[in-house]
Amino acid sequence: MTNKRVLGAVAALMLLVACSGSGSNVPMEDLSAQQIFELGERQIEAGNPDDAAVTFGEIERLYPYSEFAQRALIMQAFAYHRDRDYPNSRASAQRFLDFYPAEQDAPYAAYLLALSYYDQISDIGRDQGLTFQALQSLRRVIETYPDSPYAAASVAKFDLAFDQLAAKEMEIGRYYLKRANYAAAANRFRTVVEDFQTTTHTPEALHRLVEAYLSLGLTDEAQTAGAILGYNYQSSDWYAASFALLTGRGLVAEAAGDNWLASIYRQVIRGEWL
Repeated sequence: MTNKRVLGAVAALMLLVACSGSGSNVPMEDLSAQQIFELGERQIEAGNPDDAAVTFGEIERLYPYSEFAQRALIMQAFAYHRDRDYPNSRASAQRFLDFYPAEQDAPYAAYLLALSYYDQISDIGRDQGLTFQALQSLRRVIETYPDSPYAAASVAKFDLAFDQLAAKEMEIGRYYLKRANYAAAANRFRTVVEDFQTTTHTPEALHRLVEAYLSLGLTDEAQTAGAILGYNYQSSDWYAASFALLTGRGLVAEAAGDNWLASIYRQVIRGEWL
């Protein structure tokens, strides 16, 4: 009996060693769902998330109705994300949400899906299509799972991504402004003021509107932009710069005329904006 126990222990140890690396000398078909799952976990710990993703996928193939199939799918999404294989991470996370929308790990799956976009956001000099996708996915986490531990993290990332879109508009607006294409520049800065007013770029956008509108001879708009800037950011350097521009033309920072900025100014005074 003792010899049998020793032989059994040796066999178990050999199986563990064989499965402990990035691969396995034992056919997957000969392993239980739990053994495959544990192999995938070891592969992640060993720094082989690409192998782990494939291993977790084997559970879905071999044991689709086991209790480990659900856990393996979310772990596969995690492994792909760890490997920076974002399209496959997104696909696995979405498949989890399709199959298990009410399960405990659903909020994490939605968060991983959002991260698959967010972690690909490039610098502001490039196309921001992924930023839009990230914003939509992060909003879904926030609205669908507001009590989950991933909601707060999604809010923080949403704000950063939102700020990045505003930064892109500002970059393009400055480009047009430097090339004396004032109308195009004003349109970009208007987008920031109207659509991204909660970002850090709003004060500069208002100042740039003062610059652009003065260059276009639209003094009412320039004065009103200066008034909004002064009302909300009077202590900022941007307001000081706008004030100098306006007074240099014999103008003051006050609401004037009937234009889109005057409408915003009235809302500001009533406390309905910013």
